[in-house]
Amino acid sequence: MIDETFHLTPLDVRRYDFGRALRGYDPERVDQFRDQVAEELERLTRLNQDLDAKARNFHEQLRAFRERDKALNEALVSAQQLRAEIREQSERESQLLLREARAQADHIIEAARGQIRALQDELGALERQRRSYLTQVRLMVERQLAEISAQEASSGSPRASDPSRAAEPARPEAVRPRPSDPARVAEPAPPGRPEPADKRDGAAAASVVKKGGERA
Repeated sequence: MIDETFHLTPLDVRRYDFGRALRGYDPERVDQFRDQVAEELERLTRLNQDLDAKARNFHEQLRAFRERDKALNEALVSAQQLRAEIREQSERESQLLLREARAQADHIIEAARGQIRALQDELGALERQRRSYLTQVRLMVERQLAEISAQEASSGSPRASDPSRAAEPARPEAVRPRPSDPARVAEPAPPGRPEPADKRDGAAAASVVKKGGERA
């Protein structure tokens, strides 16, 4: 067994005294061998010191690598957690934006539908007003035409039954009213002479326009 507590240095080898005895070793060869052993011990000591320094350096590098690897692992874990949190937050924000967009779209659609319904109601009311107005105008025109027909019938029957007026001379033809003056109505034709159809139509139209204007 090797005693681990025993340490031999080159100086110990050089200073060791073997003593002298009868018929012993050659002193010169012993001294030469002792010097060689001391030099080898010095070389091995230097080599051992270099190896120890390299080993310490390697241990330091290994410790630094382990710390760096630990830091990288922690950074990787933190990045993964941060990515998961960012993903969850982005999903929540996207869902919130989507809900807000859908709510806004529903609100816009509902408002547009309300406007459409209001416009439809307004169009319906305008259509009913138009029909009512047309009905009133048609009734007014029919009533005016009926009154004109009744007036023509009542004014034409006595003249036809009175023979004393048949010999009266013809009166000058009444001046036809201008189209721009609807208030002027054509005068009736002289007795015994039928009134032209265009004059009757013009008088009826003027009377309808005049009465319609007075009522309006």
